[in-house]
Amino acid sequence: MKALTVLGSTGSIGRSTLAVVDHLSHRFRVAALAAGSNVGLLAEQAEKYLPSLVAVRDPSAAQEFLRLYRGPALRVAWGPEGAAEAAVLDDTDIVVSATSGLSGLPATLAAARSGKRLALANKESLVVAGRLLLELAGRSGAEIVPVDSEHSGVFQCLAGVNREDVRKITLTASGGPFLRTPIEELPGKTVKEALAHPRWSMGRKVTIDSATMMNKGLELIEARWLFDARPAELDVLVHPQSVVHALVEMKDGSILAQLSPTDMRFPIQYALTHPRRETPPLPVLDLTAVQNLEFYAPDRKKFPLLDQARRALEEPSSFSVALNAANEEAVAAFLGGRVGFTDIPRIVMGVLDSHRGREVDSLDDILDLDSAARRAAAHLIP
Repeated sequence: MKALTVLGSTGSIGRSTLAVVDHLSHRFRVAALAAGSNVGLLAEQAEKYLPSLVAVRDPSAAQEFLRLYRGPALRVAWGPEGAAEAAVLDDTDIVVSATSGLSGLPATLAAARSGKRLALANKESLVVAGRLLLELAGRSGAEIVPVDSEHSGVFQCLAGVNREDVRKITLTASGGPFLRTPIEELPGKTVKEALAHPRWSMGRKVTIDSATMMNKGLELIEARWLFDARPAELDVLVHPQSVVHALVEMKDGSILAQLSPTDMRFPIQYALTHPRRETPPLPVLDLTAVQNLEFYAPDRKKFPLLDQARRALEEPSSFSVALNAANEEAVAAFLGGRVGFTDIPRIVMGVLDSHRGREVDSLDDILDLDSAARRAAAHLIP
């Protein structure tokens, strides 16, 4: 039986991971849980899964957790150090990195340094620290298995494939809630409308990224590191049905595809069981019910952040740090009602236009660049 640490256990990916644990209880148990401020749900999870360690955001959250928790004795840690402690726990075999945002980076790096399997759902870790993360994993022998449905799809398509035979890797995108919305109507779109994703149930920040298609831009950067791909080898297709998650074109013209229902439990389960496969936790795909599969080139004028992500792919690595930080600040401002929907790309482009690129190779350097980009974004937010 394998033991898991789940970083971000109260979020969407974390809850789905625990649902997979329920389904495969004969194969997995929970050694540690880490969450932010949702200590009520964390207490319920700890009472059910009986970890030896939980980590929370800060001391006040730790006190609240202990007030609510009614289970056996366990250790409670907090802050980045607490999450990192959970990630390197001796009793853990697999670390699921499902924390949203840059806050998940230190614990993700700690997991890679420790040599454990890293089931990676934290986009920011690869976007801002791809080279650093892979170097740590290479030295420790840690195995990185992607959790995002698109990267999981590529990972599965590439299994047993000679990498030199691959011509192109294509990630699919649902197109979000505004796929068929005229571009002139986008400035008036509300937070409620932007959060109404037609296919996936995700956290608020990721859902807004889907509406702007920044999520796909960030995934291109992730794919560059995960699959050692050149920017020219990476592409995006809009696929509204979200059934085909990835396509790999071979140099002889053959195209490999990975298909599964639009439920994150499928790629999460594969990340945990790889290279074995287990019976899924829900019904499999019925192609007769799907019937139509559509594919379109993305409208780059309507979704300009795709090109900004490609710009970061071609520039020194500090551009990816600036891109991610500016986007996080812009999305937070939109969710907070301080800017409009089309201000998000304006803010991101403004930060990148003023950024002077350089290569980065340490966590401290990344955090300094992140802070500078957030300050630059703040000047562009009313």
